[in-house]
Amino acid sequence: MNRISPKQASVHLTPKHWYKSNRHLIKKAICEFYHELLIKPTIVSSSKNGWNTYELAVKNSTIKYTFDAKLLHLRHLWIKDDSLRKTDNNRPSELDVVSFFKEFKSDLGIDDARFPVYLEEVISTLHGSIYKLSSDNLTSDELVHADFQTIEKSMTEGHPGFVANNGRIGFDSTDYQAYAPETGKTFSLIWLAGHKDHTHYSAKKELPYKILIEQELGKDTITRFNQIITEKGQHPESYYFIPVHPWQWHNKLVNIFSPQIAKGDLIFLGSNPDQYQPQQSIRTLFNISNPHKFYTKTALSILNMGFVRGLAMYYLESAPKVAAWLEELLYKDPYIIETNFRMLSEIGAVSFINPYFEALGPESEYNRLLASLWRESPTNMIKREQKLMTMAAFLHIDTNGEAFLPKLINASGLSIDDWLRSYLKAYLSPFIHCFYKYDLVFMPHGENLIMVMDNNVPVGSFLKDITDEATILSPDIDVPEEIKRIYEVVPDDIKILSFFIDIFDGFFRYMAHILEEHAAYDQNNFWRIVAENIQQYQERHPELNDKFDHYDLFAGEFQLSCLNRLQLNQNRQMIDMHDAVSQLQFVGKLQNPIAIFKKENTFTN
Repeated sequence: MNRISPKQASVHLTPKHWYKSNRHLIKKAICEFYHELLIKPTIVSSSKNGWNTYELAVKNSTIKYTFDAKLLHLRHLWIKDDSLRKTDNNRPSELDVVSFFKEFKSDLGIDDARFPVYLEEVISTLHGSIYKLSSDNLTSDELVHADFQTIEKSMTEGHPGFVANNGRIGFDSTDYQAYAPETGKTFSLIWLAGHKDHTHYSAKKELPYKILIEQELGKDTITRFNQIITEKGQHPESYYFIPVHPWQWHNKLVNIFSPQIAKGDLIFLGSNPDQYQPQQSIRTLFNISNPHKFYTKTALSILNMGFVRGLAMYYLESAPKVAAWLEELLYKDPYIIETNFRMLSEIGAVSFINPYFEALGPESEYNRLLASLWRESPTNMIKREQKLMTMAAFLHIDTNGEAFLPKLINASGLSIDDWLRSYLKAYLSPFIHCFYKYDLVFMPHGENLIMVMDNNVPVGSFLKDITDEATILSPDIDVPEEIKRIYEVVPDDIKILSFFIDIFDGFFRYMAHILEEHAAYDQNNFWRIVAENIQQYQERHPELNDKFDHYDLFAGEFQLSCLNRLQLNQNRQMIDMHDAVSQLQFVGKLQNPIAIFKKENTFTN
């Protein structure tokens, strides 16, 4: 990797883009912090069409923010971009996102020790936003015709709910431009040989190490790597090959694993010829040279959105077994087949155990430094006329302020109603079935779903990140001993929040807003189609009526689980995955937007 010049590092940081990014991030912060009841703007004037003028005052100060907004379902503020103003003592003042966070620090409840790190994440998110504005990305109209990886690198927002969602603390300016998804750059992986005394390999039965590594590396590269091991005076059969991210090698492994390198337990092998493109989930890498090969996911110990992004052997060693069990459970199910739902299974994993840190346990970031996994690629699983895109694209707004989703729907030739029906059958329906039939939930946010598109209509979906996010909620489901970690004891009222929080609040809230703002499609129509999808499933499966009644998706309200509050409370390890439920931040309740569509006697046999 060639280092960029000092001038290149800052060339995109222009006043025009800085002001635009500041306005956008403050607007998002107001929307999300109001949603989570951290701040309380007041209405100072109203109009008949649902638009109000709000005022947000800073405590013990003469500073005020004013804006025009419409309150949508799920306590979501649609703020008119050009209406946002800041005054100090009734005089115009410059919009500055860092000042905004300082002004509302006490409202956010973040302590003095964490505040500077959180501010750095905010500034880094602002920096990324400015870079995206300065890039020559395709417009939303052009993206309709773009390929899978062009769409992937063109996304501009990151996680829709988190305000500080592109921290990537640990990257310097060269790293950012080399490894951030939005730059579209590709790079080679570094490969190490890990001695089998300290290295664990696990995979599905049909993928023993030799077969997997021959596919990923090819015989010529394997011969070259084995020669390097031999020249070190070691035996190639005593080692497993481990792919690592170049950043991880230079910034973590060379130093922290220097004893193992010096003793020959780890051997540097070099790179293979393939080029990889980082995905929206920055540790996941797509083989751009050979798309039929597996995704590779590597440890990347940067601080990003509440976690240091390593990989834990605790999860990896059982990941292929979890994948195989889930496939056996779901892939013979007629309804799953009908919805064209598949998982991108994590079919192989390799991790190196550092004996100096092993006693710290699986949650320590020092035990997440050297591990990788291989995941199925969807490119071999679709028909010739179909194409793929991240579901995050459905929330994409280009740098001209044009939304991608209405352009996509228009190109399909379908009405918005009919397009949504097809989308919900491909996305929502399989998760409803998994929950009610198998007590199984996933984490189906935008970056975790790859949609299968046929003539710009969603006809299926691929789910990734399954084995550390899939959870069985019922002890009545027989889970093999070696994958018991996917079972979790969860209170009844929390179980159904996998829909209300992850899907309704975490994705549909933004989708409904985009369609109303950019396609004049009333939000109530959106939620009516969601209700229709659920009701059609319930009518087809009367044998599950007791569960539909007990876990009621048409309940009048539900608890709000607050993502930003989690990050503000602990921005280095936002949540302990071994005890996630007890650490969730529940504040207030939201009115369920599909409750009004509930049919009487829905669950009567």
